Amino acid sequence: MARYVGALDQGTTSNRFIIFDHSGRIISIDQKEHEQIFPLPGWVEHNPIEIWQNAQDVIRGALAKAQLSGTDLAAIGITNQRETTMLWDKNTGKPFYNAIVWQCTRTDKICTELTRDGGQDRFRNKTGLPVATYFSGPKIKWILDNIPEARAAADKGEALFGTMETWMIWNLTGGPDGGSHVTDVTNASRTLLMDLNTLEWDDTILQIMGIPRQILPAIVPSVDTRTWGTTLKDGPLNAQIPVCGALGDQQAALVGQTCFDPGEAKNTYGTGCFLLLNTGVTPTVSTHGLLTTLGYQINNQRPVYCLEGSIAIAGALVQWLRDNLGLIASASEIETLANTVQDNGGAYFVPAFSGLFAPYWRSDARGVIVGLTRYVNKGHIARAVLEAVAYQTFDIMDAMNKDSGVDLSALKVDGGMVANELLMQFQADVLNVPVIRPQIAETTALGAAYAAGLAVGFWSGLEALKQNWAVDKTWKPTMAAPTRENLLEQWQKAVDRTFNWVD
Repeated sequence: MARYVGALDQGTTSNRFIIFDHSGRIISIDQKEHEQIFPLPGWVEHNPIEIWQNAQDVIRGALAKAQLSGTDLAAIGITNQRETTMLWDKNTGKPFYNAIVWQCTRTDKICTELTRDGGQDRFRNKTGLPVATYFSGPKIKWILDNIPEARAAADKGEALFGTMETWMIWNLTGGPDGGSHVTDVTNASRTLLMDLNTLEWDDTILQIMGIPRQILPAIVPSVDTRTWGTTLKDGPLNAQIPVCGALGDQQAALVGQTCFDPGEAKNTYGTGCFLLLNTGVTPTVSTHGLLTTLGYQINNQRPVYCLEGSIAIAGALVQWLRDNLGLIASASEIETLANTVQDNGGAYFVPAFSGLFAPYWRSDARGVIVGLTRYVNKGHIARAVLEAVAYQTFDIMDAMNKDSGVDLSALKVDGGMVANELLMQFQADVLNVPVIRPQIAETTALGAAYAAGLAVGFWSGLEALKQNWAVDKTWKPTMAAPTRENLLEQWQKAVDRTFNWVD
């Protein structure tokens, strides 16, 4: 019997392959970054060929580090940057264009046109989503409208659309030679094209956007005992291993954090920041700027839904400080720099580089640093960068409390930034609730592993997964209420300054 499960984590900045044992512990990990392509202001792209090559490299790398072979894995799960969109030739596997990344704002005019009849909430009753540049549907339309070869192939039935897990699964299971063309319900729910209640592509929306249904993948459960095929003997695993679990990265973290009961919430601090609240088997429509989305579906059971708040720029702001300004040499140095000062010195940083996501949904917003005086130094800027992540999380949590009618009692956290003690303490202070970090911080990849492992019986059920979860550290709020209120008031003034920058 295979002793491990593998998870391919296709993230915004890198690919990782992580091998987990039955207790959810990491046995091996390999990681490789890919290029971030910025053709124009607000445009963000990835090279899908590079990403697929890197995926193969990290699979081989993780196996080699642990001196394992592909046959030691019971199954493969996939998790991915969700709304990132690509179209490729089903006969050759060649992309028609680079992948358009979820952060990209090039579809702003398309979205404006879509909102002329019915407003930003035109499709919300069906999809749970506002019309926004964030989602895949407008990105598909942009490719079809601007790349003639893609439109011609789509009309002939020779083009395939996929978010990145679809691209990974298709390539892993054969590519042009019979690769499986599927997307799981969580990723499908981020396209602006799927009906939340039927879990089917909506023909009316497809017609409005001019998207042929034949290019779309089959929608499947996140945990699927049918499997979608096996890896190839001459592929990166050198073995035929079932590919049978997939979750968008934030839903994968929800599963990895074992938030299986209504009312449980987690926040992932990665390139962006994403807070999900389990609302049970009935969709909850948001009236405060949040998204209604799929949490997960196990085989043909009733799906579990979530409210989600999405922040475009979190860890990416630290990268910006490193790469664009050179104030730090590595991301981990920001905490040391921020700790050289006691507070933000009156400076607030709102990173609306691609507009503002939840709960504002303002594509006209752009980033600002406000409150600058001669007193402010690079330590204050570093602190303002970290505080911006916590403030944005507060905005989402406040909206979530209003939508759900239930005040959060604690927040489970994960992602790369949870190693930052200063940020985690400030987050607890701003939210005024305990912040809890689990022992296994790689919850996104773990969730994908859980999905695949459940499908093949490696884990018996959700209770077995809950037994793997354990607390690593808890931060409790220590800030006085008047201080908190003053900081939040200043933050809101800063947010207001970002609006109406782009005409």
